[in-house]
Amino acid sequence: MANTVAKIASRITVLVASASMAVAAQAQDTKIALGISGWTGFAPLTLADKTGIFKKNGLDVELKMIPQKDRHLALASGAIQCAATTVETHVAWNTNGVPIVQIFQMDVSHGADGLAVRNDIKSFADLKGKTVAVDAPGSASYFTLAWLLSKNGMRIKDVKTMTLAPQPAAQSFVAGQNDAAVTYEPYLSTVRANAKAGKILATTLEFPHIMDTVGCSPKWLKDNPKAARILTDSYFEALEMIKTDPAKSYEIMGSAVKQSGEAFGKSASYLRWQDKAANQKFFSGEIQQFMKDASVILLEAGVIRNLPENYSAMYDDSFIK
Repeated sequence: MANTVAKIASRITVLVASASMAVAAQAQDTKIALGISGWTGFAPLTLADKTGIFKKNGLDVELKMIPQKDRHLALASGAIQCAATTVETHVAWNTNGVPIVQIFQMDVSHGADGLAVRNDIKSFADLKGKTVAVDAPGSASYFTLAWLLSKNGMRIKDVKTMTLAPQPAAQSFVAGQNDAAVTYEPYLSTVRANAKAGKILATTLEFPHIMDTVGCSPKWLKDNPKAARILTDSYFEALEMIKTDPAKSYEIMGSAVKQSGEAFGKSASYLRWQDKAANQKFFSGEIQQFMKDASVILLEAGVIRNLPENYSAMYDDSFIK
């Protein structure tokens, strides 16, 4: 009897060990390469990585710093499976032949993106013929310029553009180069801190249009729905950590962009991270309308050649429910 019990116990131990190994192996196999930039709104992903939230939840996430203008190329080549970027960029990628499906919203810019100008420029009309430092067509900054100009009776063709990424655009503007610059946090704070160099003519506070989502390739989503849900839930978990321990969270997130926790907190004050409830509201109708509005601007700016035929293929709200 004792031998029988011992054998059963031994078999149970082996089965449990085997199951544990299988789960561990499965977790190790769930790898995600996710393309991001130093934009403040993406920082909760860094927090989830640095504090072990992803790992704890069974994901092996590699955050790759890739310029926005190149992120779709990395997605198309399979170098990354998911990417964080602005909603209108997802629209442009899909329309231009690189399919990606948005699964959750990360943030909404609340003054974090803006147009800096020299002090003698009093209005948008004064920008006509002026040189604006802005990232390449297809980037969020280029869309910001197109959106702001459109909302103020102008178009991209009314100004001269100098292609510079957001960080060097801000740095060169403060150094006295170019008449204007489009940038975002944390780099926009460089302009805020140098009033002699110029002023901020407009931001997303007056003209809201920048919001970010995480999207993944359709094939990867089909093959890894559980991983996609865990990725989404891990993001929301990171937001909870920010809420319960902001000082520590800001230090961790700020270190990724060489900012102190205090400086990062100031940058973060210009945006709103979106929790699950905000996501559910956004995906219930807001995202559809914004994509349609953004498509008109993208077409006018020459970023896309035709309006999208199927907006519903560009998002999947099942992971936020």
